[in-house]
Amino acid sequence: MSDSSFAARAAALDAADRLAGTRKLFVLDDTVYLDGNSLGALPAHVPARMQEVLTREWGELRIRSWGESGWWTAPERIGDRIAPLVGAAPGQIVVSDSTSVNVFKAVVAATRLAPEGRDEILVDATTFPTDGYIAASAARMTGHRLVPVAPADVPGALGPRTAAVLLNHVDYRTGRLHDLPGLTAAAHAAGALAVWDLCHSAGALPVGLDAHGVDLAVGCTYKYLNGGPGSPAYLYVAERHQAAFDSPLPGWTSHADPFGMTAAYTPADGALRGRAGTPDILSMLALEASLDVWDGVSVEDVRAKSLALTDFFLECVAAYVPEGRVASVTPVAHAERGSQVALRCADAEPVMAELIARGVVGDLRRPDVLRFGFTPLYVGFADVERAARALAEVLDGVPAPE
Repeated sequence: MSDSSFAARAAALDAADRLAGTRKLFVLDDTVYLDGNSLGALPAHVPARMQEVLTREWGELRIRSWGESGWWTAPERIGDRIAPLVGAAPGQIVVSDSTSVNVFKAVVAATRLAPEGRDEILVDATTFPTDGYIAASAARMTGHRLVPVAPADVPGALGPRTAAVLLNHVDYRTGRLHDLPGLTAAAHAAGALAVWDLCHSAGALPVGLDAHGVDLAVGCTYKYLNGGPGSPAYLYVAERHQAAFDSPLPGWTSHADPFGMTAAYTPADGALRGRAGTPDILSMLALEASLDVWDGVSVEDVRAKSLALTDFFLECVAAYVPEGRVASVTPVAHAERGSQVALRCADAEPVMAELIARGVVGDLRRPDVLRFGFTPLYVGFADVERAARALAEVLDGVPAPE
């Protein structure tokens, strides 16, 4: 198929796109931005909201804003905004701290919730490094043995000694979507708890935390949720576990009477037990404003477009790129694919640098993986066709246009 045929298809797909209107909600330029799986684009209304926070809430009201501007209740309020995006009922998500800190809270709390006599923690052997580091530290601190295992092999590795399993919903390198319902059910059948990292799935596809009986989950907000660099992460604690949830970081803001300043710790009720220190209000309120772009958006529509975008990209790459120069490591099957495409390429680093110079922004994972993330709220089919064409030109040695 010719370049013009793919371009025409892209135009037709964009014209029929139910989510096309959300693109105007973001600050974008002529760049094809395929790195929203690392940092989402800026929603256009956020700067004005932050100006209000800075000048009025902080500048004029100052400390009064903890009450009058709702700062104190922001962690649970924003958690309830995120809840529908990951399939959770209200009152189970609190926004606070970083993903790493919340992984630590969740893993240690899971070992405390597990039945007596269980001394093993299974961890995704292909996990994002920090999750592995945190799980190893949590295992040392709690006297558990850490068992790295490929997600597909988890059912066979579970046993009477397993306390908890820490897994990634989507593999950050390959974009492989793991079987959250099946692996959660397997953990429960073995008497263990399931802890999920949703960093590469929340905002890109349905998660179904409540429907699938997930025990604990964590996730960041600066990828597909577009909360801004370093925006606070979140912790999900299923309602059935909240009364027994024992955080290893019992800070003053998770106290039942935080301003009583008592020496003894009494945990608050509900997901608030997942709070620790003083909320980082500026980034938290930027996140809250960013979530407005989800008003009226169906996660199912987002998933449908994500799959269509990645399908079209793979088709364009197959048609444009010289044979043998790249190989997809992202599963073809929709049930096994997140919202990114990872291509193995021998010269990945210089190739990505040249793509970025040509206005197609993805990223890479050394030594040889080109990653392209597809954020359905603002990536269109014409972007996809242009990115594949640029990749082919780079690999063909075609000079960049003046």
